[in-house]
Amino acid sequence: MKTRITELFGIEHPVIQGGMHYVGLAEMAAAVSNAGGLGIITALTQPSPDDLAKEIARCREMTDKPIGVNLTFLPGFASPDYPGYIQATIEGGVKIVETAGRSPESFMPVLKGADIKVIHKCTSVRHSLKAENIGCDAVSVDGFECGGHPGEDDIPNMILLPRAAEELSIPFVASGGIGNAQQLVAALALGADGINMGTRFIATTEAPVHQNVKEAIVNASELDTRLIMRSLRNTERVMNNVAVEKIMAVEKEKGDSLGIEDIAEQVGGVYPKIMQEGTMDVGAWSCGMVAGLIHDIPTCQELIDRIVDGADEIIKERLASFA
Repeated sequence: MKTRITELFGIEHPVIQGGMHYVGLAEMAAAVSNAGGLGIITALTQPSPDDLAKEIARCREMTDKPIGVNLTFLPGFASPDYPGYIQATIEGGVKIVETAGRSPESFMPVLKGADIKVIHKCTSVRHSLKAENIGCDAVSVDGFECGGHPGEDDIPNMILLPRAAEELSIPFVASGGIGNAQQLVAALALGADGINMGTRFIATTEAPVHQNVKEAIVNASELDTRLIMRSLRNTERVMNNVAVEKIMAVEKEKGDSLGIEDIAEQVGGVYPKIMQEGTMDVGAWSCGMVAGLIHDIPTCQELIDRIVDGADEIIKERLASFA
């Protein structure tokens, strides 16, 4: 399956594994890239630029296919060395960067100067147009269904994707709530040139997370995620658990007076305990509504083959029969 995205990134299939904290490690990225998609290492999971350099090198030992690095520019509890992470990416020979959060505009000259293709994750058409205007090569259009940060507009992909297609000239991929062949076909029909998957890739054999995390996704339905931090305008979709219920109780009590310090214990620094140790109720962790469509834990090769082959079959048989 050839699209503008496969041609832009030099990949076989229009399937991207988005950046995910404590999931986007070398083995995850390599498995996706080896299966014909685009695997992405999450820079800020690494404690320092030197650690990112080592992770890129480790990934290179596992695949000779294109890989990317995710750089998320978000307010947080620390101030990451973004220039250092970018330099490590450049020196590692990575030619694709997925940016997210704040606009990457201030870093575009150095990224483009290194001949890096930039795909920026956007939750609105206006942000997508901004990304196009500052020189991004593509955008990942992230609908309200997504795990993590869906923005504050609450627009689902059935509306957001065709609106993006109306406005954008650069290629874009559908992100948020994506996990199967039917959705790849739908994304293409709505104007996208591929898909970006996060939650679906966590529930794979190669995902470097605790088995408890994978089983939590498989056992969840589309009703089991919650939105937190809305009053902080830093909305995050997470899997419901004991910690999330505590957060929601504090949010209800505090209302507009809520500060990040009121819920810091449940949202700050919890990912290692969840993703690596499998302590599922210690804090909030990002998960998309697509959990309701995830029923198994395949290899990345099996998953991508299933999605791409299934999409081909739908296009050639089911959709062709309507013409």
